[in-house]
Amino acid sequence: MTQILIVDDHRLLLNGTISLVSDRFPNAQIRSAQTVQEALTQVRENISDLAIVDLSIPETSGTTAHIEHGLNLLKCLMHDYPHLNLMVQSSNVKALVRIMPEIDNHQGGFTIADKSLPVDTFLTRLEWAMQGLTHTKDLQTDLEVKPEWLEVLRLAFEEGLQDKAIAQAMHKSERTIRHYWSKIQDVLEIYPEEGKNIRAITQIRARETGLID
Repeated sequence: MTQILIVDDHRLLLNGTISLVSDRFPNAQIRSAQTVQEALTQVRENISDLAIVDLSIPETSGTTAHIEHGLNLLKCLMHDYPHLNLMVQSSNVKALVRIMPEIDNHQGGFTIADKSLPVDTFLTRLEWAMQGLTHTKDLQTDLEVKPEWLEVLRLAFEEGLQDKAIAQAMHKSERTIRHYWSKIQDVLEIYPEEGKNIRAITQIRARETGLID
């Protein structure tokens, strides 16, 4: 059974998110937490498939909510559970630039939804997170493309290698190569679209931006 954890200290907003998520994933087991401590306990006791996290939350019950607490929770989750799918639903998403190195290295899905976004957009990014995809373009940071991402593009589109052969050439796992693809496509702002070949579009965009010849 799919396990989803929702972390938000505002009971009304928490209940609203629970309702939306349960409507989209009716067979999922949904649990909630209102503090960093509760969230960590929930994940340790029941490994989740997805955690939806607000940033401005208290560390423990009765303490003041602060964005740093949410950022520290995310850092802890990414460190201890590198394949956990994460979604940040917050009014303070710009603060995520403080932990971009950790987000870039995270192996699970990672999407962002400002609380002001329409419900349909929230649900789309929810599903992307569940699929293990990355969506951080809302942060608009000037991140450089990492050397290993360029090597993936070169091996795929100049050498014609498939993922298994790319993994062997780079001495990485196929899962890591898939992670690199997700990061490359996020940088190039390429996301799933019905009827479109995402790998072919990646090749076109990579050439347009000069990442490959």
